[in-house]
Amino acid sequence: MVRGKTQMRRIENATSRQVTFSKRRNGLLKKAFELSVLCDAEVAVIVFSPRGKLYEFGSSSVQETIERYQRHVKESNTNKQTSELNMEQLKGEAASMIKKIEILEVSKRKLLGECLGSCTVEELQQIEQQLERSVSTIRARKNQVFREQIEQLKQKEKQLTAENARLSNKSGVQPWRVLSREQRENLPCEEQRDSSSISDVETELFIGLPETRTRRLPLRN
Repeated sequence: MVRGKTQMRRIENATSRQVTFSKRRNGLLKKAFELSVLCDAEVAVIVFSPRGKLYEFGSSSVQETIERYQRHVKESNTNKQTSELNMEQLKGEAASMIKKIEILEVSKRKLLGECLGSCTVEELQQIEQQLERSVSTIRARKNQVFREQIEQLKQKEKQLTAENARLSNKSGVQPWRVLSREQRENLPCEEQRDSSSISDVETELFIGLPETRTRRLPLRN
């Protein structure tokens, strides 16, 4: 015999209702017991009959399970409230950041010479002073970079001069150098002509063996 589907509505007959309650109550308590044993779960079931009689089942203690449930609900509500407060705070911070970004965008456009029609004389003077300070800072930084590059070039020149001297000593020849005007005047006439010719041509620092030179000029102390 095929069992029909039970309709989910109140049973009008009191006797049938009591029988159904007893059967389903026992089945519910049995399922709760099986769940606690098979899954090692903490289970508590509380049932009141239509006449007000209490039926309960607890895998450990119904009272302890109820207290645990109350603590969990309280913590959940607290966490929910905290999350809502944090969300409101984040929304406020986001709105503040958006406003600051808009102000910075307007200031940027004004510094670029845009949207100046609504500016007062005082605002224009402030923008002008700010631009002057920026230009002064940029120029100071540019001069500093130039000085640093000059120092680097001087250090490079010293290194190249030392390398040239080392290679000349290694090859057994004296390095070339450009004489000053006073040094050329103290040379004999023939050497003055040669030195003048060399000074006119040799204007770059030479590193390596001077094999391609037509004449070597000795160093003078």
